[in-house]
Amino acid sequence: MELLKLTDVSVGYEGKPVASHLSLTLHEGDYLCIVGENGAGKSTLMKTLLNLRAPIDGSIVFSDAIARNEIGYLPQQTQVQRDFPATVWEVVLSGCLNRSGLRPFYTKAQKQTAEDWIARLDITDLKKRSYRALSGGQQQRVLLARALCATKKLIVLDEPVAGLDPIVTADLYALIQRINRENGITVIMVSHDIGAALQYATHILQVSGDSNFFGTVEEYRQSELGKLFLGKAGEDHA
Repeated sequence: MELLKLTDVSVGYEGKPVASHLSLTLHEGDYLCIVGENGAGKSTLMKTLLNLRAPIDGSIVFSDAIARNEIGYLPQQTQVQRDFPATVWEVVLSGCLNRSGLRPFYTKAQKQTAEDWIARLDITDLKKRSYRALSGGQQQRVLLARALCATKKLIVLDEPVAGLDPIVTADLYALIQRINRENGITVIMVSHDIGAALQYATHILQVSGDSNFFGTVEEYRQSELGKLFLGKAGEDHA
């Protein structure tokens, strides 16, 4: 099922585009990585998809199967957020807030959803602990569980492994891939890790001014824009 379609979209601030002519179609179960240089407009596009900004031009159409308040979101953390004084249970359960409407209390079903994702992400032993006392990797698992409580269809992740050590990074990538494959949840991830993008994603969107690319990973490898970007990424890590 088609979940999301962008047609000739431009995004930016105060009417000035930072990325233009973006077009793509995502289906349920796709795993999209958004790559590009710093300042290319990746985060601006993400905020636009989350309805935090309006597109300057073009159209963004979501399937009737998903509402804008049913998108799970894992943002980059600030230091203030890392020190948030709440238990793991409280943080994870808060992912249900968007779908609670005007109800003052969480439903039994919402609490069960939180319990299920806590167990699935292997953080049951952390449930009563203070969120700010956790390691960076543990906090990201908690925030991923929170994002998953908000959705059954789509999660949006902004550099979810930033600042994590290589072992924790690999574990988190594998976990996200497993959720994508086993639960059929569509993933949109902004990443600077082109190696991981090629390993785990099904599709790549490279945001690069007016010269953008959208397609499968294999199509990206064969494209001129992909070859140029991969060559530069290799030089940067040499």
